[in-house]
Amino acid sequence: MSLRLPPPGTNGDIRLIRTSLPLLREDPQDCPRGNAVRARALLGQIPPRPRGKPVEDFALGPVMSVLDAVEHEGEEVDSALTRLLKKQKYHAGHVSWAESAVRSYLLARTAREAQRRVLERPPTLPVRAQWTAITQCDVPDARGAVRYERTAWGRRYASADGSERELWLLSVNSVKEDRPPAEIAEAAAVAVTGIPSQSAFRDIFRPAPGSTVRPQRVRIVGIGCGSGDHDVLADWEADEVDRRFAEHAKPVLRRVIEDDRLNPGSSCTRCEGLVACEQPPRTPGVLGVPGPRRPRTRRSLSASDLRVHARCPAQFHLTRVLHLKSGAPESEPIRRGRAVDEWLNLRHENGCCRTVPLSETLPGLSPAELPTALALLAEHQRACPLDGLPSDEVVRVQPRLTAYDPELDVVLIADPDLLYTRSGGWIWHETKTAAKPPWEGRALMETYPQLAFAVLMMSAGVPGGDPRRSLIELEVLYLDAEGTGKSRCEEIDPGDPDTRAEARRIIAGLAGPWAVDEKYAPTPGGHCGGCDVLTHCAAGRAHLEAR
Repeated sequence: MSLRLPPPGTNGDIRLIRTSLPLLREDPQDCPRGNAVRARALLGQIPPRPRGKPVEDFALGPVMSVLDAVEHEGEEVDSALTRLLKKQKYHAGHVSWAESAVRSYLLARTAREAQRRVLERPPTLPVRAQWTAITQCDVPDARGAVRYERTAWGRRYASADGSERELWLLSVNSVKEDRPPAEIAEAAAVAVTGIPSQSAFRDIFRPAPGSTVRPQRVRIVGIGCGSGDHDVLADWEADEVDRRFAEHAKPVLRRVIEDDRLNPGSSCTRCEGLVACEQPPRTPGVLGVPGPRRPRTRRSLSASDLRVHARCPAQFHLTRVLHLKSGAPESEPIRRGRAVDEWLNLRHENGCCRTVPLSETLPGLSPAELPTALALLAEHQRACPLDGLPSDEVVRVQPRLTAYDPELDVVLIADPDLLYTRSGGWIWHETKTAAKPPWEGRALMETYPQLAFAVLMMSAGVPGGDPRRSLIELEVLYLDAEGTGKSRCEEIDPGDPDTRAEARRIIAGLAGPWAVDEKYAPTPGGHCGGCDVLTHCAAGRAHLEAR
């Protein structure tokens, strides 16, 4: 099926195709059609969608702002950071993190320049203008385009004579180690062929002052702004760049700008074509709460988001929106849960895991930690939900389920551990690991709000099937006092009126404060000790010191 342009519900000039590095990752969670629409940079939703942000939601925004002031305006680091503190658009925890990220970045730059001197290569200086590889056509091509712009977001440096260029690719926490060859090749190609340019919203890239000398060599450096670690991803002569671009990047670019397949998910939040798209299913008013006090940019929401926001809005904003991490080692229960989850996912791809031999090792677990995880897996095998399931039933392992509430302009996201059909209905199965018998003295959906979230999704028709035959299953794996693996399994009927009413009450109680929050204030408590962003939360540190 060919891509329909412009998509329904949009308007704008389709003659410009602009690509960026993330498009070359072909992330399986992304929507191919959404990426193709995104490449038509002058297309916009009708009517235009709100873009307001009560606080900044791009983690690297303040980092780039301060580095621009330091590298391009010659401002002292401390002065630039002081100005940053005064800006109300950033959360206080975000500012704290950005300060350490800026200093880590500048230390890395110093180290890499020292390395260049050792290698007897010329020093590099900051480049203000963006590099954009531009192809202009006289008449529209088969895609309807007359102009192609290829961009590579990052920080740019070049030697004084223009013979060498460097492009630094920034990640939020640690160096992004899974960039595919196509992305690295494209970054290098843009660094070689890109001309100085500047952009404006809903406009083409215009020429800007700067060197147009074609470099003989480029270096691509990846850096994790949170950890400060950095690595050279590519260091190639221009001819090598051309070869790698043709081999790795060009075929991917061709695919992503033409693909019309739908895969709704969190990327729907940035899609200009969502309003008139046939996916995801519409669920108006499903959360049962009023919208924000003033229009704001489209958001996604999961049960995990609601749970974290209820515990601490500041933690929600810093970890779920900005995706900040401390880099500290994870606790054994978290690593054990992930190891069990990964083992089950891999085995369930081939159906029932009842007779599959248990592994002698599990990723992330030491030999001393392994027996507990194996005991939990053995208990799951004893009553694997796929045991006896007819071969003509459908099994999906951790599928992404999506719904859209047009009233709140919110994309709802859920990732069941298992989703499988049985006699015409869908079974939504969640598996959890716990250190003790679960939900004693507390209602089931109160303890696990993702179950209430699942009830609302299924009652709204997601994922479909006969609602009278659909169920939600919860399997909790835990150890008894003797260290023996045990499990408790519960079933929830999403079609039961009382169950639906209870689910709506629980989710509305969580979603109401989230929907209107504009400050994301910290709520210190017992959870502060294990918080991933405690370093950047003054209120949390003060709470722990006062105990």
